[in-house]
Amino acid sequence: MASRVVIPQQARGEAVVGGGENKLHKKNAAAHDGRNRRALGDIGNMVPTTARGVEGKPSRPMTRSFHAQLVANAEAARAAEKNKKQILFPDAGRRVDAPKANNNQKIVNVKPRPVEVIDLSSDSEEVKKKQDKPLNKKKEVEVEGGALRKKAPTLTSVLTARSKAACGMANKSKAQIVDIDAADADNELAAVEYIEDMYKFYKLVENESRPHDYIDSQPEINEQMRAILMDWLVEVHTKFELSPETFYLTINIIDRFLALKTISRRELQLVGISAMLTASKYEEIWAPEVNDFVCLSDRAYTHEQILRMEKIILGKLEWTLTVPTPYVFLVRFIKASFPGDKQLEHMVYFLAELGMMHYATIMYCPSMIAASAVYAARCTLNMGPVWNDTLKLHTGFTEPQLIDCAKHLTNLHLMAEKAKLRGIYRKYMSSERGSVALLTPAKALLPIPCHDDATAASL
Repeated sequence: MASRVVIPQQARGEAVVGGGENKLHKKNAAAHDGRNRRALGDIGNMVPTTARGVEGKPSRPMTRSFHAQLVANAEAARAAEKNKKQILFPDAGRRVDAPKANNNQKIVNVKPRPVEVIDLSSDSEEVKKKQDKPLNKKKEVEVEGGALRKKAPTLTSVLTARSKAACGMANKSKAQIVDIDAADADNELAAVEYIEDMYKFYKLVENESRPHDYIDSQPEINEQMRAILMDWLVEVHTKFELSPETFYLTINIIDRFLALKTISRRELQLVGISAMLTASKYEEIWAPEVNDFVCLSDRAYTHEQILRMEKIILGKLEWTLTVPTPYVFLVRFIKASFPGDKQLEHMVYFLAELGMMHYATIMYCPSMIAASAVYAARCTLNMGPVWNDTLKLHTGFTEPQLIDCAKHLTNLHLMAEKAKLRGIYRKYMSSERGSVALLTPAKALLPIPCHDDATAASL
């Protein structure tokens, strides 16, 4: 009976002795025959998954000879991973491979892990590692040296831009629209966060509080009487040094009330007094007293009559006093036009108040009166461009939409010097308001003579 060769068990990590190569080969050949039964994957003494077979082959029982073979293969693989780094020399340009394994060791093909390659540039001694570039940077490309630069514009885009520029159709830059609220970002009273929404709301409801044409429904009142009342209220407003908001709200209250109720000629001045008293209580910090209006009217009305008319007016208007008057839009549009220019500001107010004084202006909505006053004032002061993108954005009107109303205001400016009712003209003749009433009206807005020359001369 033949004796069996006993091979001592090698410790993990030790090299395999070259003398037992033939015996190991015979043992391995015997292990591959069909006498082995399939190993179970859930048995605890089986080889771990990483050690089972090579390159997806079925696993085999862990014998002492196979264990020694795996140890040798693991040592060879570690040596290959450690030494097999491709190094490119700048002078020779040849590669040095890793040293071969010992002939006495049996090597099994093991798939090595990816090896990081380090390139030495011939132009610089600095070592740079190649890294994967982000895939989402579509507009950047890699150039020499690892730097990133933006893609150059395509020929089509360049030719399109040149064609638009040559035809004057180039896209307008956002810089042409000025942020008029940037200076008030820290001013809490300016309400920068809500100002745009507020004026969108004003534009929606301005027609709800706008009086309709009522002069034909008043049997004892005509346009001449209304103009006389407005001219007198201008002097009262100046005497009391009231705010501009009070004056515009007073005119709005009078027109809305006259559109709802028929009154006699004798009560017209009483309506004006009560309307200004109501507007003063709404807008002013210190409103004039009732006795002050009694004295200004030369005691034509008593204290009780003024308060009674005030009650009637509020009842007819249903106590609706928060309305967008032209002054609300004037403040915003002047800011969009040229803030800080006092002459322009006085000119705009002068034209707007001339329009409010004459009944024919009632056909225009408050925002259009304000925008047309700004347009006519810029034409009068020869400011260019007359209408820009910033004004178009904030007013909501284009230049053709404002021409008719602007011509009307300019005609009133032309006739103001010779008119009989000169309260507003005298107000803006003063040096405190830049003497804007003395300026020559915009000739560009006077192509057609005014149709109401006789009526204006009588005023």
